[in-house]
Amino acid sequence: MNKDTKDFIEQWLIKANDDLLVINRLMEGSIIAGSAICFHSQQLVEKVLKAYLISNGKELRKTHNIEYLLSECADFDEEFNQIDAKNLSDFGVEIRYPGDIYQPSDEEAIEYSRLAKEIKEFTERKIRKLIDKD
Repeated sequence: MNKDTKDFIEQWLIKANDDLLVINRLMEGSIIAGSAICFHSQQLVEKVLKAYLISNGKELRKTHNIEYLLSECADFDEEFNQIDAKNLSDFGVEIRYPGDIYQPSDEEAIEYSRLAKEIKEFTERKIRKLIDKD
C-alpha cells in the first residue's frame, strides 16, 4: 500500500471521527437529538467501512447502504458477516428530511450510537493490521 492510499484512508477515518465527535456532543445533555445521532451513527459506519474497502484496494461505489458495504467487506474478511447493522442504513438519507419518516426514541439513538462505535473499533483494528502489514 503506497503513501497516497494510506493518506486517503486516514482522511476517511478523520471524517469518521468527526461523526463520532458529533454523536458524543449530541448525547452530552439531557435532550437527545435522536435522528441526528442516528444519522451520524450511519455516517460513521459508512466511512469506516469504506476506509476498510480502500485499504483492500476495492474501488468504491456511491452508496449509503451499510448492509451492502458489510457484504463487500466480508469478501475480504468473513468476520464482517457477523455484524448486525440493524436498520442503520435507514438513517443515511431519509431521516435528514421531513415527511413520512421514522423518529427514533432516545433508547434507539443510544443503541445505534453504541453499535456504530463497536463497528468503528472492529473495523479500525482490521484497517490498522492491513496498514501495519505494508
